[in-house]
Amino acid sequence: MQALSRPFGAIHVHIDGPVGAPAVVFANSLGTDLRLWDRVLPLLPQNLRYIRYDKRGHGLSSIDAGSRDIADHISDAVAVIEAYAQGPSVFVGLSIGGLIAQGVAAARPDLLRALVLSNTAAKLGTADSWRARIAAVQEGGCDAIADGVMARWFGPDFLASAELPLWRNMLARSSPQGYIAACHALAGADLRAQTAQLALPVLVIGGALDGASPPAVVKDTADLITGAQYHCIPNAGHLPCVEAPAAWAALVSPFLKAHINA
Repeated sequence: MQALSRPFGAIHVHIDGPVGAPAVVFANSLGTDLRLWDRVLPLLPQNLRYIRYDKRGHGLSSIDAGSRDIADHISDAVAVIEAYAQGPSVFVGLSIGGLIAQGVAAARPDLLRALVLSNTAAKLGTADSWRARIAAVQEGGCDAIADGVMARWFGPDFLASAELPLWRNMLARSSPQGYIAACHALAGADLRAQTAQLALPVLVIGGALDGASPPAVVKDTADLITGAQYHCIPNAGHLPCVEAPAAWAALVSPFLKAHINA
């Protein structure tokens, strides 16, 4: 466990892998923490350095309730890369983490070798939909939205599993202030113009059962990026790294091997 100082407090960072190895940086989704990646890390190449962090307002990271711009999250990600990655890294982002990844690639291409964009898009949802989510959390906290979010995150098999309550708990126990601040960032984020100009290798992954970032929306973003690879994992929802870790890692591992030394 490490702490990266930021103007608003601390970012929680966890690092696995050999010192000095090429780095892969992970940014997680709304309402989750860095444990999102626990299942896939053992399935990825073991000669790399894996850097995970909790977004501001999530997990063990400090809350900045006044943060309402995706640029704040992009700035945090740049700070993590500069502090812990020795040389250009591969950035892996899921959902809002994928938006952050696109923003880093547009603003600081010198820091990145390649991108993995999982279950995300250059624009996620609408301002009205995020305002409705904000109102619901203001009214009843994150617990009030948890059941509906689970239905968008996971397919029927996982929804019926004994593990589902753990993921519901992660969301329900999230800081309302941190969650709302991230929703404001999502409401104002539209990176389509920047993403269309990206010129690095990009792997885009969707989930056939994803109710939060439907596969057609994810593919639309892949189509913006010249040369991007797109794959849709069947029988997986919004968090395939949780629901279908072997299938997710089978796509990501060869991509890392192909581009980590580029």
